[in-house]
Amino acid sequence: MDSSVFVWAAALGLVTHFLFHKYEPSSANVALLVLPIQPVALLVLLSEPFSRLFYTYVVFLGTLSLSIIVYRLSPFHPLAQYPGPAIAKVTKLWSFWKTAQGYKYLWHKELHDKYGPYVRTGPNEISVIDAPAVSQILNFGGLEKGRYYESGRHKDTPPAIVCLSGEAHTAKRRVWNRAMTSACIREYEPLIVKRASQLISCLREQTGSVDLVHWLDLFAYDSSFSTGLALTIIRYDLMGDLAFGGGFEMLRDGRDVDGVGERIRGYTKASYLTGQLPWIVGTIHLFPQVAREIQQFNDFGQNLAMQRMKNGAADEGGFEKQKPSLKTSAADGIVAVVAASDTTTSALNSTVWFLLSNPECYRRVRQELDTVFSDGDDPLDVNKQPELHFLSACINEALRLHPPLPSNGPRQVHLGQSGKTIAGRFIPEGTSVYTPAYSLHRNPDYFSPHPNKFLPERWLPDSKFEKHDTSAFIPFSLGPANCVGQKFAKREMLMVLSALFKSFDMRFADGFDSEAWPMGMQDFFVASRGPLLVNLIPRESSRL
Repeated sequence: MDSSVFVWAAALGLVTHFLFHKYEPSSANVALLVLPIQPVALLVLLSEPFSRLFYTYVVFLGTLSLSIIVYRLSPFHPLAQYPGPAIAKVTKLWSFWKTAQGYKYLWHKELHDKYGPYVRTGPNEISVIDAPAVSQILNFGGLEKGRYYESGRHKDTPPAIVCLSGEAHTAKRRVWNRAMTSACIREYEPLIVKRASQLISCLREQTGSVDLVHWLDLFAYDSSFSTGLALTIIRYDLMGDLAFGGGFEMLRDGRDVDGVGERIRGYTKASYLTGQLPWIVGTIHLFPQVAREIQQFNDFGQNLAMQRMKNGAADEGGFEKQKPSLKTSAADGIVAVVAASDTTTSALNSTVWFLLSNPECYRRVRQELDTVFSDGDDPLDVNKQPELHFLSACINEALRLHPPLPSNGPRQVHLGQSGKTIAGRFIPEGTSVYTPAYSLHRNPDYFSPHPNKFLPERWLPDSKFEKHDTSAFIPFSLGPANCVGQKFAKREMLMVLSALFKSFDMRFADGFDSEAWPMGMQDFFVASRGPLLVNLIPRESSRL
């Protein structure tokens, strides 16, 4: 048998790798179109019988794959200086598999514990937990957003703030910043008071053990998207009040009547997983189920935007040069729904879990609340919130150990930018860079001793901890794309936790495996959790 055709097939595989490497296609659709026809074209060109087609495919694809593997593991690869597991260097599918399980944040932590602050987590991807580098990556003049952030946007939906960079992002950010000024936050406080009071009333009506995650979900539900909006707090009920002028009454109903939560969770997971392989986003969106999840949620945002515009709530301050269209308002609405809701409930639930797991800290919080709010005082009085120093420290410590966005989204050195030097290390073009908060916050170089323990004292002014570097604390991200609602978030968390702990004596429900609860935390950009079962005993002194 003449083997020359197989030599040509091997050569074609090498040439294909060279061309795809030099002229990288922006979509997998190109590869899916070009690769299947090349062996066929080769046989036609060489006038060989099609009986050899199968073996030609095997040789062609085998050579192409082997060439890619050897190059990615070789010292000639631009990221060869960064350590990491060989399987991650070879294929992004390994990282995708870890992500699909929901435990990417734990995988990143294991890798950083083994390899150090810089780890190669994909063929063209690194993870960084060096605080000076993280600051340069996320701050002004750092790295830009990559194609990852387009994964959750339907092709017919205009780009929202999370997809924008440069002047377009700055212009959109001005509108969001206005909505979260101190003056505006004071205007929102009555809405927080209303919903927090409603939450306490609903909890008083419950008997037996209570799933706190469920009730806080109704109050501050699933949020999964951010590109630096690390902890916004526009939620289901309150989100409806703030972003769309009302429309949700889940606390009143005691359940998610319209299944909005399932819609958000489906959208979150679909967009987060497709975002792990940005070059294949256009292809994955061709699959009916993925496209349907994304389209349905975009339609949901558009319906809310219609309500918002009917109420005359769109850019009432005149900060946008043009009146936003329905689709633009829909895009902003999707950000308000997804980027904001579950981040707060995640932080609230974690804070409660940490306090109930640490009785001495819980006792100090209760003592502080009873001192600041005497019998008959309103625990939702924002004027007294600044006096809650230890509760604030507990919130910070919960955010450190359980950041709502454990892995964060990637930044990228785009193709054609010729690379960038960050903290003395060169990052070549085409590289995606993760800055996982979960790993950074537990780095002993910045928080020690006991970086994995809940020790809120480290946040008090007179603390004497060996290392307490707040530059490595990024629950709200950093730079121009940081969380626009972080002040509002802090205010809200203090108010809700004050109301909870002032209104109830709280403990884990009998038979509830509290130690296993954190292991149920899954990361699909925003952390989600399983039920948190507690027993609530109303306190006589509560005003609520």
